[in-house]
Amino acid sequence: MRLTALTALAGAALLAGCGGGSGSAGPPAPCPRVTILADGADLTQHRPGAVADLTTMTFDARLLGFQGACEYSRRRESVVVTLSAIFEVERGPAGAGVGRTTLPWFLAVTDAGDGQIIDRQEFASLVEFPPNVNRVRVQSRPVRLNFPAEERLVENHNVRLSFQLTPEQLALNRRRGPR
Repeated sequence: MRLTALTALAGAALLAGCGGGSGSAGPPAPCPRVTILADGADLTQHRPGAVADLTTMTFDARLLGFQGACEYSRRRESVVVTLSAIFEVERGPAGAGVGRTTLPWFLAVTDAGDGQIIDRQEFASLVEFPPNVNRVRVQSRPVRLNFPAEERLVENHNVRLSFQLTPEQLALNRRRGPR
């Protein structure tokens, strides 16, 4: 249910950002399907070496959505897809006094059936907590992807967003289910 709602919101946001680019009166640029992987939408970190419980949690982050736009390049030879991930991060009890953290995440471009990974890029977004603030919402720097301008090629791709998780973090997400 959560993935469906996120996908619908994210898809609407991306499609709202699609346009002809550069004031062109032509048809809007095509966009790939962009979704957040349900198993990778949460990242909980604990103090190193400690038992993973609430008292050792340094922060808990969620990949909430993204901002996106699709535009033709100047000569309409390619479609430039620009994406920024949106995160909400809460400092845990073991994170008191920690003013910043880094969120490891990635995006993967796949074919229409998710059978082949065409491109995979990893990123790290810095999160800073202002004094006396334990929850912040941040947006990553924009990521630009170029696709050939042939409409069928662009629309027949998926872009998947996820946190870069350890096997233990992935197992935790799968045990507790979507939040």
